[in-house]
Amino acid sequence: MPAFSTVVTGEVWHAEARAWLTDMVAGLGYDVTSVAQPRVRPWSTQLVVETTGGRLWFKAGCAAMRFEPGLQSLLARVVPEEVDAPVAVVPERGWMLTADRGTTLADTHEPRPDDWASVLRTWARLQRAVADRGDEMRDTGLPDRSPQGTVDRFDAMLDRLTTLPPGHPARLADEVAKDLHDARPIVERAAHTLAADPFPTTLQHGDLHPGNVFAVDGTLRVFDFGDAQWAHPLEALMVPRAVVEHGGRVPWAPLQAAYLAEWDVPTDDGALDEMLRAAAVTHAVNRSSSWWDALDEASDAEWDDWGEAPARHLARVLDEVAPGQV
Repeated sequence: MPAFSTVVTGEVWHAEARAWLTDMVAGLGYDVTSVAQPRVRPWSTQLVVETTGGRLWFKAGCAAMRFEPGLQSLLARVVPEEVDAPVAVVPERGWMLTADRGTTLADTHEPRPDDWASVLRTWARLQRAVADRGDEMRDTGLPDRSPQGTVDRFDAMLDRLTTLPPGHPARLADEVAKDLHDARPIVERAAHTLAADPFPTTLQHGDLHPGNVFAVDGTLRVFDFGDAQWAHPLEALMVPRAVVEHGGRVPWAPLQAAYLAEWDVPTDDGALDEMLRAAAVTHAVNRSSSWWDALDEASDAEWDDWGEAPARHLARVLDEVAPGQV
């Protein structure tokens, strides 16, 4: 089959998308004046849709991310203060039309500590609000990456990435593969720790940072759920922590405390540290799985550009392995 990026840059797909957009915009009482395609990735594409009533955004996802329109529609009904309702969706095609909300929180200025804290508090409140809606969330096609299935996913990814042909960009180096095989007990312990802790499994954004948040009338609106998963909530801290620590300008500890304060889950520091280390392990496995799925419809050239990601993320399991632990 042709690559996703080939399909969404083709004349047939554009004609179909333009016809749908024209109908949807007409239903709003406006006309489409122009359509541009500024971004194409192996897993999604965006169109900027200019209309006589203002700008709209169209997003289409590959098969692995086709759940996003249905998920955002559901979230907008459950937590309307945190997530905007799409203007229109075609869930079976992964199509979604949304209103233009201007610049993101990261576009207006370099995110400050209070910006990061607001993002993390907002996400924690959202996670708590949807934690009892797992069936509805998963019915949208949202991947289930709860702690209980972590070891199976780890085994599957390790098998996939070690049996690829030599030279494949996602193939694990032999030494790394051996280290990961030896680290399997660490993955087992991490999964057991998170399955038994007081936090409920809930929605994990997958790419939470101020660039995926709009500030609208004094409230924050989260978007870009293509990497979302049903997983342990503490995994949502892994991307923000990596971004903040890489930047080096914002202290991480107060931000983590702001997030945890929204949960009101009693735990001592030692137990919390263990849970966070466990979440880093399960997040590495789940992130590897997400990348693998996202590249399922990639071209050979796109595999060359992006294909190291599944192996790189799986290898991060080893970051949590102390000397002599295995």
